[in-house]
Amino acid sequence: MSLLKVRKLVVQVEETHEEMGREVSPPSRKVTVAAVIANPYAGKYVEDLTPLYDLGAEVGGLLATRGVAALGIAPDEVVSYGKGAVVGVNGELEHSAALLHPRFGAPVRAAVGTGKDIIPGTKKMGGPGAPLLMPLTNKNNIWSFDDMDSTEIAIPDAPRPDEILIALCLGVGGRPLHRIGK
Repeated sequence: MSLLKVRKLVVQVEETHEEMGREVSPPSRKVTVAAVIANPYAGKYVEDLTPLYDLGAEVGGLLATRGVAALGIAPDEVVSYGKGAVVGVNGELEHSAALLHPRFGAPVRAAVGTGKDIIPGTKKMGGPGAPLLMPLTNKNNIWSFDDMDSTEIAIPDAPRPDEILIALCLGVGGRPLHRIGK
């Protein structure tokens, strides 16, 4: 039985066409897909968080599939990725760790064709409208400096105290006008 209860999905696509008066061609593109989900352990201490591992895999696959579709590209064309979560105040930071780390990555990597390096992430506690800043790195070479970037999302009514905002970001093209090398 799935624990996944999604209240809201938000898809944010960013394309940079010009930077410093120069054309960015092709445009640098990023998508952030966020799910606002019920926290099944809000308001109570639970020793065994392993059910959240499967929930993390389920939501990771959902976010990755939506993200690739929003970019309108083949999965292998995704270059960079990142993840993050904001836990509502009736939860605990460990809830986001259980979602984001043990099993979240495998369905994301499957949806983007590959992914040899870690998916960088961040997590924090917060209330409605709390901003979530997430790093992006190259999915196959974390040391590809041109693909090191970040993106941010905030949802005005999320997370509520008994929710978790969990997000995945995917990128194509690196930073606009990148030129520091690999």
